Amino acid sequence: MDQQLKSNLTSSKHWFRLLFMLFFAVCLQVAFIVMTAVVCVQFIFALITGEDNRQLRIFGDSLSQFIYQSFQFLTYNSEEKPFPFSDWPQSEVDDAEFEIVDEEEAFDSAETQIDDVEMEAAQVVADTVEEIDEADKRKKGEPEVEAER
Repeated sequence: MDQQLKSNLTSSKHWFRLLFMLFFAVCLQVAFIVMTAVVCVQFIFALITGEDNRQLRIFGDSLSQFIYQSFQFLTYNSEEKPFPFSDWPQSEVDDAEFEIVDEEEAFDSAETQIDDVEMEAAQVVADTVEEIDEADKRKKGEPEVEAER
């Protein structure tokens, strides 16, 4: 057991990780300050304009992903080092927003198509009923009445 402890203590792997962990702990402190600024500016922007700022929302999302990745590394849940040792995380907000818009547009389009089909079906039924009535009248020998359209 003493041999394993001595091996662990002298392993450069653990000491290098400690250096990276200290670096990311400092990065997290800076990231928290930046995130606080983003939150405050976003709130003020929403108060003034009535809407959030899309660019701030996207940046806030990618910054929160960086913070998450940093915590994952610090807690040994990931061996992958976050930015600047890997790419800056891409925001998923933009993609999700466009998917929602596309889904809403698709839903509206589908509703319009359903309404069109319902109107066509109602017209077909009305025409068919009218044709049946005319056929019945011909069978009985009544004169044909011109249908008004």
